[in-house]
Amino acid sequence: MAGFRNGRGRDNRPPQQQPQQAPYGYNAAPPPHPQQQWGRQAPQGGGGGYDGEPEYFGDPYAAQQQQQQHYAANTPGHTQMFSVNEEPYGAGATYQAAPAPTGPRLPWKALLSGIVLRPAPTFLQMRDHAVWGPALTVTFLYGLLAIFGFDKARDEAINATLSTAIPYVLMTGIGFVVAGLILGAVTHTLARQLGGDGTWQPTVGLSMLIMSITDAPRLVFALFLGGENGLVQVLGWITWLAAAALFTTMVSRSHDLPWPKALGASAIQLVALLSLIKLGTL
Repeated sequence: MAGFRNGRGRDNRPPQQQPQQAPYGYNAAPPPHPQQQWGRQAPQGGGGGYDGEPEYFGDPYAAQQQQQQHYAANTPGHTQMFSVNEEPYGAGATYQAAPAPTGPRLPWKALLSGIVLRPAPTFLQMRDHAVWGPALTVTFLYGLLAIFGFDKARDEAINATLSTAIPYVLMTGIGFVVAGLILGAVTHTLARQLGGDGTWQPTVGLSMLIMSITDAPRLVFALFLGGENGLVQVLGWITWLAAAALFTTMVSRSHDLPWPKALGASAIQLVALLSLIKLGTL
């Protein structure tokens, strides 16, 4: 009975504390590691190894902690962080619009009528096609007749001999071709500086055609009434406004520019046409 009095009959192990449950919404604390003592057994039979020694391959509580973190991240009261890619097209990538589709080259009759009747689709279709043949021919013929639209130049050409008048008229036609090339090149250069992406050959050729076609109504009346006639002056202003609209549309379609920039690129050519041709001050 002495053993019972001394407590040898009871369980002398210290009482184990139960883990407290964490409040709802908070991570539960991991259970304490049990204090285990692993003794090394003496080698038996004089061998160099230790029999009964346990081996561990990693932390046995790592998987349990990961499960607890995953559960806590998906419970109410917790927020899980997500990364957002602010550059959906990649680092440094920019969005570029696809180039506008263009059609086949228009024949010269369809080109001339399209500039007057269907300017926007015509310029868009011809933005990648050179138009040197129609542009040089129409501008040269326009220059041959334009000399008779100015009173002083017409009188000189009529009163001169045939051998003198023919070279004079031919030089005027060539001069209009050169002027059209220079003004068209200026318009193209300004359009590129303003962000345009068109090529120079279609821009220069189409600008020469616009210059010649839009001035045709004024020139017809100026041949008979003179360049300083009031009606001819009014027609000059009207056709100049039409030229401004066509130049703006052409540059906008050929260089993919908004109309304010397209109009700005055509400003020098429009001012030159107004002062030198439309108003009869050549």
